[in-house]
Amino acid sequence: MNRKLIRPNLSELKDKLGIPAKGGGETLTPVASPVTASGEPNPAVNTGAATAPQGLGSPRRKIAPPEQTNAESFYYLKQMQSKTPMVIVLQDDEKVRGVIEWYDKHCLKINRVKEPNVLVPKHNIKYIYKQEEEPRIRRSRVVKKEELLAADVEIPVFD
Repeated sequence: MNRKLIRPNLSELKDKLGIPAKGGGETLTPVASPVTASGEPNPAVNTGAATAPQGLGSPRRKIAPPEQTNAESFYYLKQMQSKTPMVIVLQDDEKVRGVIEWYDKHCLKINRVKEPNVLVPKHNIKYIYKQEEEPRIRRSRVVKKEELLAADVEIPVFD
């Protein structure tokens, strides 16, 4: 639905009310009415065109959202300051565990324990999560068939 604000021409109102125009050399240009005197739509006025606020040369547009929300930067800074152990899952499902030392637009530097530090390109990262959120995996102790037959019970071992 297109709603257009219809404003009467100021000079036409002054003429109807009998108020003389001020003596300045300034002349007002009449604005075409969207409806003719007979009540039919005026073909000279494009009613489908977007209207602009007075004084502006272009129609109103929605303001585009910011290109960068800084959410990624906020997350990395928070994890760096608290030195949170992270798990970085790469595109080939390899997991890199360590603490984020620094980051830039294209990569992360991960400090690892008992392993060399590594620089991971961001385009190679599938996803990242905190190591404390890693699901616990139930592992059963591997036993030989003879022990299994003798005991008939398998005891689960938790890490």
